[in-house]
Amino acid sequence: MKTILITGGAGFIGSHVVRLFVKKYPDYRIVNLDKLTYAGNLANLKDVEKYPNYSFVKGDIVDGDLIRKLFEEKQFSGVIHLAAESHVDRSISNPTEFVFTNVIGTVNLLNAARHSWKEQLEEKRFYHISTDEVYGSLGEAGLFTEETRYDPHSPYSASKASSDHFVRAYHDTFGLPVVISNCSNNYGSFQFPEKLIPLFIHNIRNNKPLPVYGKGENVRDWLWVEDHARAIDEIFHRGRVGQTYNIGGHNEWKNIDLIRLMCRIMDRKLNRVGGTSEKLITYVKDRAGHDLRYAIDSSKLQRELNWTPSLQFEEGLEKTIDWYLENEAWLQEVTSGDYQKYYEEQYLKR
Repeated sequence: MKTILITGGAGFIGSHVVRLFVKKYPDYRIVNLDKLTYAGNLANLKDVEKYPNYSFVKGDIVDGDLIRKLFEEKQFSGVIHLAAESHVDRSISNPTEFVFTNVIGTVNLLNAARHSWKEQLEEKRFYHISTDEVYGSLGEAGLFTEETRYDPHSPYSASKASSDHFVRAYHDTFGLPVVISNCSNNYGSFQFPEKLIPLFIHNIRNNKPLPVYGKGENVRDWLWVEDHARAIDEIFHRGRVGQTYNIGGHNEWKNIDLIRLMCRIMDRKLNRVGGTSEKLITYVKDRAGHDLRYAIDSSKLQRELNWTPSLQFEEGLEKTIDWYLENEAWLQEVTSGDYQKYYEEQYLKR
């Protein structure tokens, strides 16, 4: 059996990837390594935690000794590296934490893989998941391709750009079999409500202000998280070693247009008079270093691995809003911090 390490598997994107791999590949052993910070929630994986091919390890990728011991004990044949600090606002408040997790943590994993994988490298794979934010900002036209020059503008994107460079350097210097993907903004179920879509769903439902940076003219390409997980599956198994693949949703939206669409959908679902939720929109001072526009060209991924998004944004947003409205208890636990008790109850009180 192959043993695959998935880092950050209790987080938003990671939990979807873990779920997909555990269910789709019963002949793989899936090891989920997560520090369980504020954004890591094992309750996201209740439906697979009893599967015989799944196991969880609580740990920090910054702990080099732990990582080395895990590689020695588990003999991983593959790594899918998602663990990262990812919120731009938090990176502005505390850049150093992003350097440690996103850069040092990635190098620890690379070192462990390099020393563990000394034979049969063609059967190994180190897959590093990154972001489109490393490319900087686009004007009104154009798309990010795999050849776009890096131009990060926030401590978050700078830390991810650095980790990308280290992954490529370990391939070029040590022959480590790596692949990288850079994705656009994800949305869907189980996303921590500091990000725009779940935050605004929560605020609209509770009649709280909807804080919009600047004039809301920043443009983002939105990718449904389950489509992202499918792309990760394809790249991990069939992507070419040493290559980068961009993953986008083909769904560009100005923030203010997205927010107004959410308000209309929420008014309909909550039986509110049209326009009620839009009155909650509050314009606030723009974020420092706020990139104007991101947009991904996924043609390489489509051409080589036959991947395309399965949902258009309006359909995906409806599904996402329905999930949050139907899972109010999950949202309340996350916003109150009570979700952190789940680890203690499931893993420390046995």
